[in-house]
Amino acid sequence: MSNVIQASGLTLAYDNGTKSIIQDANFSIKKGEFVFITGPSGSGKSTLLKALYGQLKPSTGTLVVGGNNLSNISRPKLQELRTHMGIIFQDYKLVNEWTVAKNVVLPLMIAGYSNEVQDTQARRLLKHVKLAEHADKYPLELSGGEQQRVGVARALSKNPVVILADEPTGNLDDYSSNVIWDLMENACQQLDTTVLVVTHKIPTIFSLPYRHFIIENRGIYEVH
Repeated sequence: MSNVIQASGLTLAYDNGTKSIIQDANFSIKKGEFVFITGPSGSGKSTLLKALYGQLKPSTGTLVVGGNNLSNISRPKLQELRTHMGIIFQDYKLVNEWTVAKNVVLPLMIAGYSNEVQDTQARRLLKHVKLAEHADKYPLELSGGEQQRVGVARALSKNPVVILADEPTGNLDDYSSNVIWDLMENACQQLDTTVLVVTHKIPTIFSLPYRHFIIENRGIYEVH
């Protein structure tokens, strides 16, 4: 299996490189692997996700995602890379003026897919996240758990190569949490999607084999 993500001597910093959050990290993640990233608050978990998404450039070292070196990637190439990523945010980032169905297919709209493809995918995914009857509602009419399930459906809408999830079940009820873990397990297993999840706690009920990295003291270490 080829590496989807490869970090060599990776340092991530803020304030023009003066405040390093992660220093000299080395790791690689293969296609179809499920990875949990844990660590204390403020250790750099979300910073790492920002770097993987191309929002924060490495200060030193290299970070290669999908064959693209994010240290010197061009804007068009980064936008193209992001079309193969599904991002699940802790605060949902839904468009409140749009229906649930329209929120789900936002990545397809941006990519110029036909209305027919959008409608089919919205129906399929909302059924998956057990929200089929809410397609024409608006995000603020849903509970927090339901909104996050819409966010997960959106992340899966283009069958991404990589899913990056930032505390996807942090504030959710058990039912919504279980739905979300099932969906991400299925994406990994059935679509060979690489899944990276930043979380405070690895779920106790988790059936797939997974890798576990801890970020602490500015280093990234694998737990075996």
